[in-house]
Amino acid sequence: MSIKSPIWLTAAIGLLAIASASFGQEEQWLQYQSSRDIRSVLRVDVAGQYLKLISEKPEGVALPDFKEEKPLFYKWPSPMTKNGHLFIAIDRAEKQGVRDLLYIDSNGDGNLKDETAVEAYRAEQQHSYFGPVKVTFEGKDGPTTYHLNFRLCDHDERPLWATPAGWYEGTITVGEAKKHCVLIDYDANGTFNDKSINFSDSDRIRIGEENSAARFVGNYIEIDGALYQLEVERDGSYIKIAKAEDVVYGNFRVPQIIGEFAAGGENGLFDIKLENGLGRLPVGKYRIEHWTIERKDETGNNWKLEGRGFGDAGVFDDSTEKETEISIGEPAICTLEVAEDGPGYSFGRILTGRLGELVRLTCNGDRPPAPKVRIKSEDGSYDRTFAFAYG
Repeated sequence: MSIKSPIWLTAAIGLLAIASASFGQEEQWLQYQSSRDIRSVLRVDVAGQYLKLISEKPEGVALPDFKEEKPLFYKWPSPMTKNGHLFIAIDRAEKQGVRDLLYIDSNGDGNLKDETAVEAYRAEQQHSYFGPVKVTFEGKDGPTTYHLNFRLCDHDERPLWATPAGWYEGTITVGEAKKHCVLIDYDANGTFNDKSINFSDSDRIRIGEENSAARFVGNYIEIDGALYQLEVERDGSYIKIAKAEDVVYGNFRVPQIIGEFAAGGENGLFDIKLENGLGRLPVGKYRIEHWTIERKDETGNNWKLEGRGFGDAGVFDDSTEKETEISIGEPAICTLEVAEDGPGYSFGRILTGRLGELVRLTCNGDRPPAPKVRIKSEDGSYDRTFAFAYG
């Protein structure tokens, strides 16, 4: 069951100054690592790319001798490659077996015939897993190594999922302090400096302890309450970081009931400290990342609403030209969904906000008990109450 909760956007923009931090300091170099389970190793989520099946053999590409009569072909897009993509082919070791061999144009020469097949480390009836799969880019300072993980879904449209298998990490200096830095190619396109108003297209960086949150790669990053200007090398090998100075801020206002508010874009991701509903951000375009409202009931239970997953309705401009208000929060709207399920019916509820974001309701940190539903016929001959269960 889910509940819809409307959210109003108001942004107020105030005048301050634009960032002009100096990047005269030296590059801070990071070490490259790879793993087939980046999520567990780094304790972060990654997005990756959904690769669609190509219906025809790629023209002008030399191919190996396949065992499969109809091998599968894909393109992995990356701005790091000469042609903007690398071709991939999926074959099988046994004619009647699962598809468990992957060829990738690892050096970008437009040739698959000279490639050695990568064997799946795990193969099931409809899923095959490959990785880490190594590719090499030609960088400005010579060849650069990069790794990918792949998962073939061998059913329906046969998509191939590409996720990052490589990342950079090391110790950097922030001000006078030493910090551990992890840099992740979140969208698995081969570059590490992507910044975007679309969160899935922004790469990730974590500076600090292992359990600290990964932030968006952007123009800025907040560390220990201070704002720094950030520059990330395209291939991820180093970063530059300097204290941000002369920053132009815009002010915005949300309802005072809002406890937490976060927004992100090309400037980075910010958890904003609110004072009576007033907050500020470096000027730029942002998308709301989340908001929360907390309240205690008469018995002391702590109830929390949290809104996430904003579409374009959650985008706002933080400028110095005008003050923008962001009207978000209550009321919450619940939509009940009913569908036939064999001889019976299934019910679900969706809680969303007015901007289309999903809203989560918790009580003392957990989901509250499932509600009940009363079904009564028009003539009153049937009248029963059922208890829902989360399924």
